[in-house]
Amino acid sequence: MSLSETYLETSKARVEAAFERFLPPVTMRPERLHEAMRYSLLAGGKRLRPGLCYAAFEDCGGTGDLVDHGSVALEMLHTFSLIHDDLPCMDDDDFRRGLPTCHKKFDEATAVLAGDALCILAFEVLARAGNAQAIAVLAKALGSDGMLGGQVVDIESEGGKVVDLETVQYIHSHKTAALIEASLEVGALLAGATAEKLALYREYGRLTGLAFQVVDDILDITSTTETLGKDVGSDIEKGKATYPALVGIEESRRIARDLMEQAIAISREFGKSREVFEDFARFIVERAF
Repeated sequence: MSLSETYLETSKARVEAAFERFLPPVTMRPERLHEAMRYSLLAGGKRLRPGLCYAAFEDCGGTGDLVDHGSVALEMLHTFSLIHDDLPCMDDDDFRRGLPTCHKKFDEATAVLAGDALCILAFEVLARAGNAQAIAVLAKALGSDGMLGGQVVDIESEGGKVVDLETVQYIHSHKTAALIEASLEVGALLAGATAEKLALYREYGRLTGLAFQVVDDILDITSTTETLGKDVGSDIEKGKATYPALVGIEESRRIARDLMEQAIAISREFGKSREVFEDFARFIVERAF
């Protein structure tokens, strides 16, 4: 097991234990909503974003459990985005993390509300950490200049429309990279990082976030539903704007490797966790090879 995989296992256990401090119990009314929130949030996954948040916090010398607020909020927001992304009005997917998607397990209305509830709860959780700048960073990463903006352009570019590389980069940097970038920045902010360090984490997050989505585009073609735990082949079916669709699989792999090398170069300027960050970049990209 690589250094990053070991770190992810440790941080996954930590954030999943922290979920119980913030999630409403299923016995609390409205029970069905709370059951749906838990169903999607506790379905598993690598917990990459909490892992990056923890790593940045520790790299900046942070101690204590304040960072749990950031990591829990990040995973709630990521889960919210997945629930909505899977809806019939979006990607209309049947499986996520090897399980039926939220709208398949419950119903479409419950899934919409469960995603909304997780999004709102995430900001309540982060607010308890008492860092207004971290809240602002996460809100920006989620909004029209972040994930939601990227989702809109992604939908607008479907159907095999002719798009250029700049549009694909816009989709990837907003829909995926923005929240990965914010994961590092939130962890660093909760540890009291300097502006100089924050800029480094932002750039590392941008590069690894782009690489992550390029690799996901490749795996949608080359992998299987059983391996990924979600529907594959849907990008081609929907005519989505992806790197493989625009430049082919081999060139996409070259681009992913180039992004990885740039991220590794930046990680060498980090603190005590630099080796973890270097291995994170390799872990994200080498899934496609």
